[in-house]
Amino acid sequence: MAKAYLVGSGIASLSAAAFLIRDGGFAGSDIVILEEQGREGGSLDAAGSPETGYTMRGGRMFEIHFDCTYDLLRSIPSLDNPKVSVTDDTFAFHRDFAWNDHARLVDDTGVPIDAHTMGFSERDRLELIKCVGTPERLLDGKRITDCFSPEFFTTNFWWMWCTTFAFEPWHSAIEFRRYLNRFIHLFKTFDTMSGIYRTKYNQFDSIVRPMLKWLTDQGVTIRLGARVTDVQLAEGDKLTATGLTVDSGGTTEQIALDPSDLLMITNGSMTADSTLGSTDKAAALDTSRSAGAWQLWRTLAAKRPGLGKPEVFDSSIKDSTWESFTVTTKDPTFFAEMEKFSGSEAGKGGLITFKDSNWLMTIVLNHQPHFREQPADTFVWWGYALFPDKKGNTVTKTMAECTGREILQEALSHLKIDNRDRILDNSIVIPALMPYITSQFLVRSHGDRPDVVPKGSTNLAFIGQYAEVPDDVVFTVEYSVRTAQTAVATLLGLKTQPQPVYKGNHDPKVLVEALETMHRKGKQPVSS
Repeated sequence: MAKAYLVGSGIASLSAAAFLIRDGGFAGSDIVILEEQGREGGSLDAAGSPETGYTMRGGRMFEIHFDCTYDLLRSIPSLDNPKVSVTDDTFAFHRDFAWNDHARLVDDTGVPIDAHTMGFSERDRLELIKCVGTPERLLDGKRITDCFSPEFFTTNFWWMWCTTFAFEPWHSAIEFRRYLNRFIHLFKTFDTMSGIYRTKYNQFDSIVRPMLKWLTDQGVTIRLGARVTDVQLAEGDKLTATGLTVDSGGTTEQIALDPSDLLMITNGSMTADSTLGSTDKAAALDTSRSAGAWQLWRTLAAKRPGLGKPEVFDSSIKDSTWESFTVTTKDPTFFAEMEKFSGSEAGKGGLITFKDSNWLMTIVLNHQPHFREQPADTFVWWGYALFPDKKGNTVTKTMAECTGREILQEALSHLKIDNRDRILDNSIVIPALMPYITSQFLVRSHGDRPDVVPKGSTNLAFIGQYAEVPDDVVFTVEYSVRTAQTAVATLLGLKTQPQPVYKGNHDPKVLVEALETMHRKGKQPVSS
């Protein structure tokens, strides 16, 4: 009987295991997930306690056209109510707690500005339309700054777009164009963020935990602390994996693969080498490039052409690093102050960006509880900043040099609220510094990411953020799930293929609405 080996336990591997069982007819007992870390979930992480503080490196946003994700999660029972699916849970939560952002952008006086205006000049509009319509191949090696005038990066649209999706001006024009096309249907509600969906809890609790339960109930084996260091390939033109080298518990093991066995590899990791700080300690930057996901990809790429170029994504740390922070408190003061400030109940307000912040900081108050076992007297919120290498407006250090307390102090300085000292003294703040977090956005050319199933492959596929899916957008759960479904369907020759990527840019109604938004909301902002 054929077996399947999945390298990494992030959402891509968990999804691949589920598709193998649901669509491919595999028994769970014939699937092995090999994870070098001591915990499953990959970048969809969240952990902690009220006493030590909760932490999550990031949070993923969803929208109505994440078709592969919703298709998969319809097969996974919710932990809260096994009679309904995770997809049903997510849709129900959106109905009850849809975002309606009244304070999307805050100026240097600590006051929300009118974010209904996009701030476009006629040149900005023309450059945006040109970028959307330019064939991808013509954007190889280009940055976003190569396509837009400097004034574009001072518009409300840019501040909202870049902080929603984590783009920076030096990132890839290819990826920026894909996002514009993929999410053009969100233009009309982008100021309120009402088209964005969130899960009921953090994504580890809402997605990873239900999937782990379902998979282990099916008999899937998950080996933690198992690092795959090499893949043996057969001689000849075909790409066939014949074995794995696995380091585990201080020993090295060889796993032989039959020709009918499948191997799916998560190549690269956007949260590799992440480090955590504390309220009183800064997070230390790790530039060792020691993570197994990157090393395995480098090893494979050196063996055969057509397996991508990892050095494009893991060698420009200064261009791919940013920092997040998670705040835990038993004092409801901050939530009360922010509900007054933003005009929104916690969980319904969406992102709040301090557009004049030197760090370009964004915060969000999640619906509580944000952790499944979080007590009712505990509150958790999250923030991040795109420029951790710059000094703060109030704190005269770079964000990367700051303790959690100093990061919170800087955040509070951008808000016109009361009780700042009380909030500061009653908060646990855990920073997370991530050297590769936007590495998938770095300037690239076609071929730098390997195809999900490379040409000539008989049993090997790449899954996750660094495999190539035409038209879809990285840094989303949907992208990882789509790579998994594509890998399973292709390697097994299934008739059932992933649903096509939604293309609102081919819908005349969506295009008209987007153009009307650019013009109707195109006046310069009243306040700066």
